[in-house]
Amino acid sequence: MNKLLILSSRAAEYRTMIEKAHLPNLTLEHSLTSNINILFGEPALIKGALASLPALGWAQSIWAGVEPLLGADNRRDYILTNARGVFGTSMTEYVFGHLLAHEIKIKRHAQAQLHKHWDNSYTGTLRGKTIALLGVGSIGAEVARAAKFFNMTVYGYTRESEACKYVDKYFHPSTTLESFSLLKENFAKDADYLVSVLPNTIETRKLINADLLSALPHHAIFINVGRGSAVDESALINALEQNKLAAAVLDVFEQEPLPTTHPFWTTKNLHMTYHTSAPSLPEDIINVFIENYLLFNEGKPLKHQVDFERGY
Repeated sequence: MNKLLILSSRAAEYRTMIEKAHLPNLTLEHSLTSNINILFGEPALIKGALASLPALGWAQSIWAGVEPLLGADNRRDYILTNARGVFGTSMTEYVFGHLLAHEIKIKRHAQAQLHKHWDNSYTGTLRGKTIALLGVGSIGAEVARAAKFFNMTVYGYTRESEACKYVDKYFHPSTTLESFSLLKENFAKDADYLVSVLPNTIETRKLINADLLSALPHHAIFINVGRGSAVDESALINALEQNKLAAAVLDVFEQEPLPTTHPFWTTKNLHMTYHTSAPSLPEDIINVFIENYLLFNEGKPLKHQVDFERGY
């Protein structure tokens, strides 16, 4: 009999959903016991329980990011899976909400109405624009698909995969610093929009740096819904303050919550939200768990397994 412990602030909701699913060979536990072999919940809470669970075989994260569980000093003698395939729609809505707001000048028109000013100046269009995606996993692929609906050109920067049919041109990291720099410039120089959905790995940290930002056209807009660690914050502030970048939209930050003393709060043309672009909704996440549980119960390979070395 498999024994499951749910570690989440919304544990009661998840418990009700799992009970209604009538999963075979499963008992739900209410507290830590040494014979628990499955954890389901938030990575930080899972990390706190690892030392007490010698029988653990599998942990399912309710988030895509699992950074608390990736440190070299953490246990790695169990299968770790994360939540994938459920955030693409929400993040795509978020990205294109900001893209469309910029093109049709929603904020400018609201100001015109406030001042009773008839502003019938030209508004833009996404059609014909180029969107450069840093990361083309399940989320990036959804953004690329939506971009094609608006007849945009799509560039994709990935480690190696070229599986998304909606990407017009792929770019990959190089092994030499010189060619890597040139690659970034070729990827960025035609971009009207740069969108990052990158995970937090050694290879992605500070990837969005002064070199990459300076390669963008001055009218470009940067949107980050991936991880804050991918951004050189000082370089981004300088690019915005010196008008080398038209605007930036950040939903994620290297430190969260963002300290009130952080310069981002007052940086020109920087628009912030607060890690809200893709909430982990129980009705979405539970399906990931149920599908994986049925595989686990049958001794089959699980979906969305995290590579502890790669970090995703």
